[in-house]
Amino acid sequence: MRRRFLVIPMLLAAAGPARAADSALFQQLGGLDGIERIVGGMVDRSLGDPRIAWAFDNSNHDRLKRLIAQQFCNLSGGPCPRRERGMGPAHRHLGLAEYHFNALVGNLQDAMEEAGTPFRAQLRLLALLAPMKREIVTR
Repeated sequence: MRRRFLVIPMLLAAAGPARAADSALFQQLGGLDGIERIVGGMVDRSLGDPRIAWAFDNSNHDRLKRLIAQQFCNLSGGPCPRRERGMGPAHRHLGLAEYHFNALVGNLQDAMEEAGTPFRAQLRLLALLAPMKREIVTR
């Protein structure tokens, strides 16, 4: 768990534009079943996390899990379709700060750890997701 606090700033500082990975990352994440487990764990942790639970109050949790799983699948080189909607429109109304973003990333890391995701695969996924911070964090 201590690694988390070193990894987040490093990834965010080095992040460039998000690019889809080859299918190797998709496989390392456990394919679609593994990604769905990871996303389910992340969302469930976030729903119970007092720092960010409020941000999920008006969302359909099953739909949210499905959409995030599709996004992770696509980014990791899997066969899922790409959604064209940016992260800004989906998050702007929430007024999220950096600590909210970091809380969600921490929940994602815990979910990947619980799923047995190899550490290098965790880093690769986080590196693909990090550029989204610019659209999600608005304050």
